[in-house]
Amino acid sequence: MHFKSLFYVLLFMSCTYSKSSKITFKPPQTMASKKYIRPAILQVGDTIAIVAPAGILKSRKKTIEAAQMLLKNWGLVSVLGPHLFSESHHFAGTDAQRLKDLQWALDKPDVKAIWCARGGYGSMRIMDELDFESFKKNPKWLVGYSDVTALHNQLQNLGYETLHAMMPINMEEDSKAITASITSLKAGLFGTLAKHIIEPNKSNRMGSAKGILTGGNLTLLTAQLGSASQLDTRNKILFIEEIGEYKYHIDRMLQSLKRAGYFDHCNGVIVGDMMDIKANSPAWGTGVEELIMNILDPYDFPVAFGIPAGHKPENRALIFGRSINLNITKSKTVIRF
Repeated sequence: MHFKSLFYVLLFMSCTYSKSSKITFKPPQTMASKKYIRPAILQVGDTIAIVAPAGILKSRKKTIEAAQMLLKNWGLVSVLGPHLFSESHHFAGTDAQRLKDLQWALDKPDVKAIWCARGGYGSMRIMDELDFESFKKNPKWLVGYSDVTALHNQLQNLGYETLHAMMPINMEEDSKAITASITSLKAGLFGTLAKHIIEPNKSNRMGSAKGILTGGNLTLLTAQLGSASQLDTRNKILFIEEIGEYKYHIDRMLQSLKRAGYFDHCNGVIVGDMMDIKANSPAWGTGVEELIMNILDPYDFPVAFGIPAGHKPENRALIFGRSINLNITKSKTVIRF
């Protein structure tokens, strides 16, 4: 056969595959069976850096001051990112400014925790430029939720525990409504967070499971698919929460996770706040709990609904990267760290 003809035959063969072939994406980094590194628990006198990797903090200096006072009452010192109150349209400063502040907090050896001021959108725009070499020498807690999920995922794939918890912006909420959020945040930082006991939910799938807790905001989890930040959920317990989406959006995102194999080998699912769900036209036809269970029907792991974590004022802290025990009965759901 002529060399040129042989080349095209081989090229054609390399680009064809059987209809029965299944292409699956394997995360470039996996922590399925390794132990995660736990940053040091905080002590009185330690320093927390407040930075804004995403949304703008316009007219919110008093909110940040309230967060600083909370930390002071706990005996902690707070330092602010140099560009915390910068403004660039939707964002808390330009990508370069937000990146510089987050890198500063990661590199600063005396900072023991990084508290993200708010979510919104923007962390994904800067995360690939971050250098974690100094962080690896002095690991520290990353704290936040919502858009901060992107950073949680990044650090999970590097093998570190992080804290999914309230942010400074939540100091604008009614003080009584955020009491449990504040209490569990402090417990998470100071190493005393032991368990959450939650009221039963009629949609729960009962059972017990053990595994590393991972996950976050559903939109951000879906946005990480196919990237270096995609999670490996094997033998883990997946937490999800969402706000302000249509039911068909939620279904589409969960179908995407399903197609990516997120539920194939995970040990359980914890469903946090699913709030401010928009009305479909035409109507979706089921509640969000039934929507989720229809997708999870082929699997036999336990599923817990009604976990107070996410965008509601009661946002109990969760330790991502920590092995937890999940026990769901008719009378209660218990999460033990």
